[in-house]
Amino acid sequence: MFLNNLKGRAGLLALAALALTFAAAPRALAQEEGTPTVLDEPVAQVNGDVIMLSQLKRQNEEFKDVLVKQRGMSPADADKEVAAKQSEIILNLINEALLMQKGKDIPRLPEEVEAEVNREVLRVAKSSGLTTLEELEAAMRREGMSLSDVRETLRRQYMRQAVLQREVDAKVYFNLTDTELRAYHAANRQKFLSVTISEIFLNLAGRSEAELKAKADQLVAQARGGADFGELAVKNSEREQGGVRVAAKTRGLLSDAEGKPRWFLVSELNPAISSAVKDLKAGGISDPVKTEEGYMILRVNERDDAFKENFVRGVITQERSEKEHEAYLRGLRQEAYIKPAEGYRAIVQPALEKDKSETASKEAAAPAKTEKGKKQ
Repeated sequence: MFLNNLKGRAGLLALAALALTFAAAPRALAQEEGTPTVLDEPVAQVNGDVIMLSQLKRQNEEFKDVLVKQRGMSPADADKEVAAKQSEIILNLINEALLMQKGKDIPRLPEEVEAEVNREVLRVAKSSGLTTLEELEAAMRREGMSLSDVRETLRRQYMRQAVLQREVDAKVYFNLTDTELRAYHAANRQKFLSVTISEIFLNLAGRSEAELKAKADQLVAQARGGADFGELAVKNSEREQGGVRVAAKTRGLLSDAEGKPRWFLVSELNPAISSAVKDLKAGGISDPVKTEEGYMILRVNERDDAFKENFVRGVITQERSEKEHEAYLRGLRQEAYIKPAEGYRAIVQPALEKDKSETASKEAAAPAKTEKGKKQ
């Protein structure tokens, strides 16, 4: 499957609230010191689904958490930013609902997404040293989490990604012509520097960083002094798979599933790794590269910036994806029945009206079509 890597952290949970109408839907209230508080209410109807206030609150809380923990904002400033972004946040929830609806109509996609959810849950259990889903569920309960909620979170994220990949990215990727690909490569050759790599990985677990760095420096000196890198990897590299050292089989070579050297675009590597290898000639040995887990020593086996069709298709698709995703989502919104609740109309309606104006502008700018066979 094209672009089938669906791994990643999920967004917020969406609570199902079907077949509600705004005119008849009452507000749920809680009494606290005589003041009524809205617990939940409809925000917008999207075809047969309804986005609820509870979903919006969760989205707001997660956005605030990102602003505070990752961007260093104060809670007060984060609250202001969240309030200013309400239109965008609600529009994202509308987009999610539309993508979920679209995904359910694509043959076999719901089953594929469910299989991916199951694999991820099992991976998490295994990485946590748990042997059964019951143990995982119990561990999550102790942390105040629900396995069913986590599964739904993953399900929604994977479905969103899968729909955009199939309906947008794959069409861009496969519709590029050979002429387009070669012209782009010729004009952007620096983007296509690629390398094959071998590694020696030293694990920080149970060691001091000073001790590990000293060993890494020693191995770099040996490799640069003429020692066989593959032999050094076999004896020293500590990356494991299934409890077995990988280098015992690969001699440190980073390869594909068939054991062939894997080509990496330098521009798409982790910045620390990219910086370490971008100027190395074939056969060159990097300085030790610090990672969260330990140190890597890298050997560039081959360098190449020649035309590789899959790389060029991937880079162009990535460059166009944001704009193409926006156009696709705008089309879904235009075709859908979207009705904001009265209390949210002033927030949501301008964004929906903007869709119409942008579509009208594009149609007006498009070349006029002529009737088939009509003389010009």
